[in-house]
Amino acid sequence: MATSVGTFPVALLVPTPASLLTANTTSQGKENCVFNEEFKFILLPVSYALVFVVGLLLNSWALWMFISKMRPWNATTTYMFNLAVSDTLYVLSLPTLVYYYADRNNWPFGVGLCKIVRFLFYANLYCSILFLTCISVHRYVGICHPLQSLGWMKTKHARLICVGVWFVVTICLIPNLIFVTTSIRGNDTLCHDTTKPEEFDHYVHYSSSIMTLLFGIPFLVIIVCYSLMTKRLWKPSLSSSNQSIPSYKKRSIKMIIIVITVFAICFLPFHITRTLYYTSRLLQANCRTLNIINFTYKITRPLASINSCIDPILYFLVGDTYRGRLRRAAIKMPRSQHTSTLAFVS
Repeated sequence: MATSVGTFPVALLVPTPASLLTANTTSQGKENCVFNEEFKFILLPVSYALVFVVGLLLNSWALWMFISKMRPWNATTTYMFNLAVSDTLYVLSLPTLVYYYADRNNWPFGVGLCKIVRFLFYANLYCSILFLTCISVHRYVGICHPLQSLGWMKTKHARLICVGVWFVVTICLIPNLIFVTTSIRGNDTLCHDTTKPEEFDHYVHYSSSIMTLLFGIPFLVIIVCYSLMTKRLWKPSLSSSNQSIPSYKKRSIKMIIIVITVFAICFLPFHITRTLYYTSRLLQANCRTLNIINFTYKITRPLASINSCIDPILYFLVGDTYRGRLRRAAIKMPRSQHTSTLAFVS
């Protein structure tokens, strides 16, 4: 297979992922820098297709469970339902990206759908981060401040917070709808993930602000909450000094592990490599550095999508209610009113 290349002056070359999705060549003086991205035309279609199939199945099942089996909702269920909605909307957009990268960067679906698909990626990314933060803070308050939680952890408050999350993310990503566009390159139409080269400097400042607000601050909040929760959970209680770990502590520890795993696998590598990618382009780093960073950034893009498949695991591990009703639904066993009441209390 021949490798397609493009030649750009370094001064005009900017880190627009869409313009770099094929192998590129840059020139700086007498030095040529070739970006071979043939791996991406296999990696991205395959990974996005897998995320689409697995994510759609798991999140469709989760939505059905929340709507038909989990009424009435508590605060945690409210956060999880909104997280499942965000994941479902995103995975529904993936078939267009599978076609786009399988066809080697040819977008036949128009400017409007290009904007929507790119918007849904970042909307899901930051909604997932914020809803996981809400779940983490909610569990922190319940573990570390149980008396105060009686007044703070009500379902109506969770609903208002979820509306606020959707509103904040939508407002913050409106400029992304303006930046994202398509362009013609030969016989192909590119769907830019960022913006046109001449607008890239503005996009970097915007993207950095959004990353700090919607990723950096929530990540610090989660680290603080989990540090305090871990300290509290491992503190032995007088009533259980010679007994096994209580079930509520086990559930909280599982939640800490799952959420930290999601951040470690999906969110942190993507934001680190994207920042390095943008910075190296703006600073016109040497060719070897550009190649390494370009490769790692493309690898972490599918990782950022995998959270749509990992989130349903969180629903199963965090609470007995979801797990118990999931099992009953799977084996089609009728539940008694007594069992339902006990599960809800749990």
